Amino acid sequence: MGERIKKLKKIRIHREGTNELMLSAILLAGITILLMHVFTSNFPAWIFLVVFGTAWLMALNFYRCPIRYFNGDTDKLVVAPADGKIVVVEEAEEHEYFHDKRLMISIFMSPLNVHANWFPVDGKVKFVHHQNGNYHKAWLPKASEENEHADIMITTPEGEDILVRQIAGAMARRIVTYAKPNEECYIDEHLGFIKLGSRVDVYLPLTARACVTIGQPTTGDQTVIAKLK
Repeated sequence: MGERIKKLKKIRIHREGTNELMLSAILLAGITILLMHVFTSNFPAWIFLVVFGTAWLMALNFYRCPIRYFNGDTDKLVVAPADGKIVVVEEAEEHEYFHDKRLMISIFMSPLNVHANWFPVDGKVKFVHHQNGNYHKAWLPKASEENEHADIMITTPEGEDILVRQIAGAMARRIVTYAKPNEECYIDEHLGFIKLGSRVDVYLPLTARACVTIGQPTTGDQTVIAKLK
């Protein structure tokens, strides 16, 4: 799948935030105009605009969705599914599906990061499963199993099963998953979106070689986090 099919839409503001941003912008403008008519001075209107305009710009930053393409051959590469920071690179027991040890790489996304998620490998979606749960802080080890999460199992062209887990955090209360069972998937395509601070775990076979270290920043769809055997 080195020559991969691109089914991309040129999204600059993520579709998950389009309606919210438009409605809030209209409301912001309407209240500002109303305040200008109610008060003899425009000062209250400007104060309102500065405070809530700043909040709107922060929301705009949160919903940004840069257009990215991975340069080069993707065979046997695992790329970062999200922007953020590496918080786990270790061998860990995966009890839900594999029931054995896997190389686990976790990326924590702060509220300032892009929150779109990308497929980390080329392959075929085996299944998608959503699990309700708690809302512990996303960087805690127990968040991986106890928090609300969505699991996406992908089978690579070489037959390796790769598990991607979208995890809700203390602030994140909505996980959106676009992956569908039995669909082919490719690096450069969106896997989903998580609102506010959250985390994405990737479970790889132990034969995979990690290419990142704890604390390293990642760029979704760009940073190579591991190489498969």
